[in-house]
Amino acid sequence: MTPRHLLGATLIMLAVLVPPAVAEGQGRGRGGPPPGSEPRLSPRQIAPADLTGYWVSVVTEEWRYRMLTPAKGDYQGLQLSAEARKIADSWDPAADEAAGHQCKSYGAPAIMRLPGRIHIVWQDDTTLRLVADAGTQTRLFRFGLPQPAGPRTWQGASAAQWETLGGGRGAAPSPAPGASLRVVTLNMRGGYLRKNGVPYSEDAVLTEYFTVAPLPSNGQALIVTTVLQDPRFFPQPYVVSSVFKKQPDASGWDPTPCSTTW
Repeated sequence: MTPRHLLGATLIMLAVLVPPAVAEGQGRGRGGPPPGSEPRLSPRQIAPADLTGYWVSVVTEEWRYRMLTPAKGDYQGLQLSAEARKIADSWDPAADEAAGHQCKSYGAPAIMRLPGRIHIVWQDDTTLRLVADAGTQTRLFRFGLPQPAGPRTWQGASAAQWETLGGGRGAAPSPAPGASLRVVTLNMRGGYLRKNGVPYSEDAVLTEYFTVAPLPSNGQALIVTTVLQDPRFFPQPYVVSSVFKKQPDASGWDPTPCSTTW
């Protein structure tokens, strides 16, 4: 199955939560523990897929937008509002540099499209941490917790939940084809979707699906489907899929600072 077919499968996933480890009705018979007394397993314990490890981006499309800094005004393939085009047409990397906004194109809606490597680990039983070596950016995906209030940041505040394709209540918390991590991110600073100043606003809502898929010779791919909703700058949701390949170790890991251009 090609990455494009996998993207299609990811986009039609229904929001079916991975169930609690104890099936409904368990322990209600004679001698069993009272309902509600069973311990709930953590998001880490019920994880239907393993996202942890080092992953390297596989750039097979939009090469000139992802590997190079596009020319000012080059926003081919994007449906932008008139306001967004005006902002993109006035992009000034020197001004961004002077204002200390070098990380404007490294925010959550753009970071997964940048070439480089990511490292995913469990920070604790309810939080996944993703670090990108491009711009040395850190994202936290929190399960079952309210998104924290506070100042807007480039990576925003992300709420996560596990989803499975055709799971349903009582399904076992084991590796499952079609299992995905759904992440919704709010409270972001306005930034650039592309290096050349194509903007997204601070009101944008970012929804992502992280799906692990097999590759030949026991390899693994991580497919990240991104849906950016920003009516101010994008009349229609911006949807794109990015592919990463799992690495056996940290080879090639190279944290670098943010830069206004490549």
